[in-house]
Amino acid sequence: MSLLNNVAVSVFGSVLAASFCDALDRRKNRIIFWICIALIPIAQGIIYYVWDDGFLRQIYPLLVHVPLILLLCGLTGKLLWPFFSVMAAYLCCQLRRWLALLAVEILGGGVLMLDVVELLITLPLLFGLMHFMTPAVRYISGYSRKMQCQFGVIPVLYYVFDYLTRVYTDLLSSGAPVVVEFMPFICCGAYLVFLLYNFTKGQEENRMKEIQKSLDMQVAQSMREITALRESQNLASRYRHDLRHHLQYLYACLENHQIQKAEDYISDICNELEQQKVIQYCENEAANLILSSFAGRAEAEGIVMKVEGGMKAKTVISDTDLCVLLSNALENAIHACREVQKEGKEARIEVQIYEKQQQVFLQIKNSCAGAPIFENGVPVSKKKGHGIGTRSICAIVERYGGVYTFSLEKEYFVLRLNLSEKNVDSVHFTAV
Repeated sequence: MSLLNNVAVSVFGSVLAASFCDALDRRKNRIIFWICIALIPIAQGIIYYVWDDGFLRQIYPLLVHVPLILLLCGLTGKLLWPFFSVMAAYLCCQLRRWLALLAVEILGGGVLMLDVVELLITLPLLFGLMHFMTPAVRYISGYSRKMQCQFGVIPVLYYVFDYLTRVYTDLLSSGAPVVVEFMPFICCGAYLVFLLYNFTKGQEENRMKEIQKSLDMQVAQSMREITALRESQNLASRYRHDLRHHLQYLYACLENHQIQKAEDYISDICNELEQQKVIQYCENEAANLILSSFAGRAEAEGIVMKVEGGMKAKTVISDTDLCVLLSNALENAIHACREVQKEGKEARIEVQIYEKQQQVFLQIKNSCAGAPIFENGVPVSKKKGHGIGTRSICAIVERYGGVYTFSLEKEYFVLRLNLSEKNVDSVHFTAV
């Protein structure tokens, strides 16, 4: 009965480890796996009858675990994950053992009863673990090696502890406090690490939510500006359409010698047209509207802004991404120019944007006061709430498979970037 129980636990752990690795997804793999697994009971039986159960337990890792790890490595093509899968399956074998011990403690019985109960619960427990736990474990296998190591550290520690204190020595049965309290210590340490990890992840998620909220507000504000400028452009078109009526009114004023009234009317019309002016920098409407909006803001603040544009009406970058990109870059430029003006110096912004061979090129040079702080080639700010715009610029460029550079050239801060549609993701960008 003891030999049969050893065979059952071998099959239990092997199938569970293979399930964790997703090694049985193909028919060829299943055939190879079951042929190899069938050899294990034969080897166990030979060793059991030639030597004894104690010797079998001592060489069990070499007889079962090492070949199983190598087999799963060959079937999956992975090196680290099969090892952790075998360790995790070994840990799950403890569930089978403990449930049987609990049943024997309640119902009574000796070693024979323990073996019988373990055999009876093997299949139900195996199917339960494969149904509920296997999807979660497989999901972790897609993470980085660092995350896989975090998953495997507890099973590995338990494996080493179990063999050192129960199989190769009798430290656990001797009742030495340092040995008895080792696994509770590991559980406590793992719990504290779990708390620290989740606290760090929670902080990161909160930070990302703040960035998401800020970027959503930027996008919404930029889209409102585009809508307002588009309405202004339509209004200017209507003014031009109504020019005949304006001329008739002015002719009537002049005919009746109402010179001052005509001058006031002309002044009002000019002011209204000036307020609705959208400069035609290029063929792209979204770029024109954003550039016109910031050109108006720059002029109102006494900042000299020069724009050279050559973008087509249909471009590789979406209107929303273009809006976020230009708005953040020009907002940063105007903010830097304000600091220059505080020193009594002239502030300038120079914008070059054009499209060539399915690529968009953008260069923005602006006056700046003092040298910015760079980290990994990207300017950073210590002020709370600052730096989000720069991160959004970098994220958009990276998503389009482009390149960006930030540099300081004499008294000018320079942003250069290019992007294309070759590597663009299908998901629409709203946040870093």
